[in-house]
Amino acid sequence: MGHPIMFGDDDPVLARVRQLALDFPGSAEKISHGRPTFFTTKVFAYYGGSVKVDGVWVEHHQLLLVLPDANERAALVADSRTYVPGYLGSHGWIGVDLTADRAAWPQVRELIDASYRNTAAKRLIAELDAG
Repeated sequence: MGHPIMFGDDDPVLARVRQLALDFPGSAEKISHGRPTFFTTKVFAYYGGSVKVDGVWVEHHQLLLVLPDANERAALVADSRTYVPGYLGSHGWIGVDLTADRAAWPQVRELIDASYRNTAAKRLIAELDAG
């Protein structure tokens, strides 16, 4: 039995994330664990997740999980718009709150770019740079 779908295709924040993520060479979208994921051969962005509030996991649909550059991670985690997600956080990933009043889309684009570069094949990164 698969996971229930945990997003709406009419979500304007998801539409913006799709526009950004699918602009990268070789990128595609699939549903994993009920949520949109963006990948080449490896996932470089997850949309939606959960946040721990007072010891309880609470669904937060307008989150973006990305794998930033290791040397930028500490500064990113200190930002009030980000958090360290369960499970993926121990592997370097961060979560970014994309609620409409807080999303800084140029920075989101940069985070997706960094995550893509940290997961994509060298030939795809070369194609992006040649772009």
